[in-house]
Amino acid sequence: MTRIPSSEITDRKVYVRRREFIAAAVAAAGGIVLPQRVDAQQPAVHGRKLTTVRSPLSTSEAPNSWEHVTTYNNFYEFGTGKDDPARNAPRFRPRQPWTISIEGECARRGAMALDDILKGETLEDRVYRMRCVEGWSMIIPWVGFPLANLVRKCEPTSKARFVEFTTLHDTGQMPGQRDDVLEWPYVEGLRMDEAMHPLTIMAVGLYGEVLPNQNGAPIRLVVPWKYGFKGAKSIVRIRFLEKQPQTSWMINWPQAYGFYANVNPAVAHPRHSQAMEARLPSAFRTTRTLMFNGYADQVQSLYTGMDLGKNY
Repeated sequence: MTRIPSSEITDRKVYVRRREFIAAAVAAAGGIVLPQRVDAQQPAVHGRKLTTVRSPLSTSEAPNSWEHVTTYNNFYEFGTGKDDPARNAPRFRPRQPWTISIEGECARRGAMALDDILKGETLEDRVYRMRCVEGWSMIIPWVGFPLANLVRKCEPTSKARFVEFTTLHDTGQMPGQRDDVLEWPYVEGLRMDEAMHPLTIMAVGLYGEVLPNQNGAPIRLVVPWKYGFKGAKSIVRIRFLEKQPQTSWMINWPQAYGFYANVNPAVAHPRHSQAMEARLPSAFRTTRTLMFNGYADQVQSLYTGMDLGKNY
């Protein structure tokens, strides 16, 4: 029997700063304030600055604030509520040194330390539009490097057609993993050409600083033309596979969450439309959802000849 996803049973209140939410509600509802209270969490403490360089692959839209980006999160390892990561993740202590196990169809298998992965990399500011399948979006200023660079270091074989990403499994530090809302550890995947696309990055920072815990520290996947659940966080394993992997949300609710997860406003979630979205901090869906989240010019050629209604 398919479990009811927590995104459908948890509170849908927008967990952003109360003043900003009320202001947005008043403006959008003609002075009518929504009845529920919104209790804000403390934003992440500012961390070490990173050396970055500007990238042309970004949006011209104004980014959300540090407070928005670090208090309204999907990171089920720390809880299913949007404010749970901000509440629970500050106690997380990423292991040092952080290593990623490289496995599967590649020449360079074994543990790879994050410090070694970053050697020689030029970190880039990537201001990306990010879209969640639950109907909200943000503009987030990530700091990272192209995933393609890491893939090349691993020297995948000709059999490697997919890349699988696995999140840390640590129930002592990640209280959400004590719940069976998903199969743990969290697993996501990309087709090899998606992984090699220049828009796809491994993020290690936010707003020019080290990545906060609730946003996926110390390293996470960012694929801006896909829904947010594609962004595996706190990654500890990367596998190169010949066959398409079974990802966590595909196992949990395959009718709603397919492997590709491309933003397609014409394909509705089983319980709601994806045609409109709420641009946080607004609580109302007044923004039209763009195909491929607005990155169609860069990525639509990856899916030539595919039925994007079936391959969702």
